[in-house]
Amino acid sequence: MSIPGLDAWLQSPQGSYVLEWEQTKIDALVADIFGFHALQLGLPQVDYLRDNRIPLRLKAGESGLVDVRCDLRQLPFASASLDLVVLPHVLEFLPDPHQMLREVERVLIPEGQVVIAGFNPLSLWGLRRYLPGQREGLFPWNGNYLSVLRLKDWLALLGFEVDRGNFGCYAPPFEQSKWLQRCHFMEPAGDRWWGFAGGTYLLRAVKRVPGMRLVLPAWKERKARAKALAPITQKEANDNGQ
Repeated sequence: MSIPGLDAWLQSPQGSYVLEWEQTKIDALVADIFGFHALQLGLPQVDYLRDNRIPLRLKAGESGLVDVRCDLRQLPFASASLDLVVLPHVLEFLPDPHQMLREVERVLIPEGQVVIAGFNPLSLWGLRRYLPGQREGLFPWNGNYLSVLRLKDWLALLGFEVDRGNFGCYAPPFEQSKWLQRCHFMEPAGDRWWGFAGGTYLLRAVKRVPGMRLVLPAWKERKARAKALAPITQKEANDNGQ
């Protein structure tokens, strides 16, 4: 999947502004996810798995410096084989994003997690795509932006439960660094007053499987059983005392 204008945009003030916010947030989201296999799909120019401690971390895509070259809608991984998948700005640039989410659901293990980064259509960044004179066909304005509500609906249909999310990049999409820096005050104000209007968003979701039961260490199970039986034991003691 070759996206026109992507490399140039990543080097621009806009790209640096978005990537700095996303890298910081994704670092925090993936730092506490453990397992054996993690996968980043898309944007191989950026390492979104750098703070994750899973031993085998791969990048996959249709082009670029990737470990696995493949069609993102037909992933060459076994079902229930991955613990973590990161999707940085991939869904909005694919013709069939729902098919890709189905593939992600297939390859994730039960309780596996997915982290998704996307551009928010309900923001100044989303509105800029419709301004006259906008250069069509170039990243990031050529994407089919997905709203958080739609994405949550799709995830729910596939059995995912969203457990964390963030909006960010509230400054207007200026092309010059000085104007982006002058609007830095909008970040804390946006989080407090108009959190839904950030230019980008992140979602972390967990694959839930009905009927699955989390197996705890034996000492934790014994402790949990003892705690559950404590009220019954106390009641029997009181009854005997009477």
